[in-house]
Amino acid sequence: MKVFLAINTKTWGGGEKWHFETACALKNKGHHITLLAYAGKDLFRKSQAAGINTIPVSVSNLSFLNPFCLLRLFFLFRREKPDIVLLNSSSDIKTSGVAARWAGIRHIVFRRGSAIPVRNTLFNRLLYRHVITHIIANSEETKRTILQHNNLLFPADKITVIYNGINLSQLDALPADKLYQKSTEELVIGNMGRMVSQKGQQYLVEIARIFSKKGIRFRILIAGTGQLENSLKQMAIESGVEDKIVFLGFVDNTKAFMESIDIFALPSVWEGFGYVLVEAMACRKPVVAFQVSSNPEIIADSATGFLAAPMNVHEFSNKLEELGRNPELRKQFGTAGRKRAEALFDHEKSQQLVESLLMSL
Repeated sequence: MKVFLAINTKTWGGGEKWHFETACALKNKGHHITLLAYAGKDLFRKSQAAGINTIPVSVSNLSFLNPFCLLRLFFLFRREKPDIVLLNSSSDIKTSGVAARWAGIRHIVFRRGSAIPVRNTLFNRLLYRHVITHIIANSEETKRTILQHNNLLFPADKITVIYNGINLSQLDALPADKLYQKSTEELVIGNMGRMVSQKGQQYLVEIARIFSKKGIRFRILIAGTGQLENSLKQMAIESGVEDKIVFLGFVDNTKAFMESIDIFALPSVWEGFGYVLVEAMACRKPVVAFQVSSNPEIIADSATGFLAAPMNVHEFSNKLEELGRNPELRKQFGTAGRKRAEALFDHEKSQQLVESLLMSL
């Protein structure tokens, strides 16, 4: 196959990670792959370093109003004649998708990784009915939200759910040097992610306050950076728990982080697909998260971890405390989590499903 992947965002996130790994996997299978991305950004650099044909394209949410941008893409697609154009975001649909449709590309696939309902606007109806030919959703919840406001927006039988996968052998091979050495009988809770409102790290500060009042010996490790970092640190100070929360900054060795904790906590208010939940399970760590978005599809409740009612901090705290009191349960959940990661979220299996789908179009 000749596949073009259009991913025109400036930041590195789950969608960019999925498209990059998919591009690499398809290239390794012998397919002809080209990736369109912002010059100089993480995805562009990673793609070039991986030996993928990479074309710089600068597209924003309003670039569909720029005829020169659309014409450049139109002539690119008409000249190269890819079999499939694979899109990452709504801005990509409006630009690369529209240009590909004008250029006569038969298969225009949108990979949707966010379980946020699609608005039932005239513009969206035009794009979903006349530009996109197939959708890959990263969860059943994502598939449901595509059609939530209009079940005729797109044919349901052309939406295929393929879970995100992680490279288990690559994760296993990472160095396992601990980032934090806990003291005797100390419970270590970990969280990893961008410090933005979606990720709900403010709930961890509240949980730290609850645990402190109960006299529980604990630490919370938070790995990541983001726009709310300073406000979270200030919140910890104002709550009197600044000595209970360790802000590690950006951590690139996921395994080392997971080896440093007893329980992984994800208090996100929504998720597209919680990659980090799968990574924690793959590292045999029990997980606790809110019952939102695709979390119930990743976590087997009361088997690999616990799900708490959405934004119910006290229930979340109680689940963490229950695991904290029971080392044997943590071990049991961790073992089951690894098996679930291997069965449902293995990178090789996921990429095989993507390749098979694209070749069947």
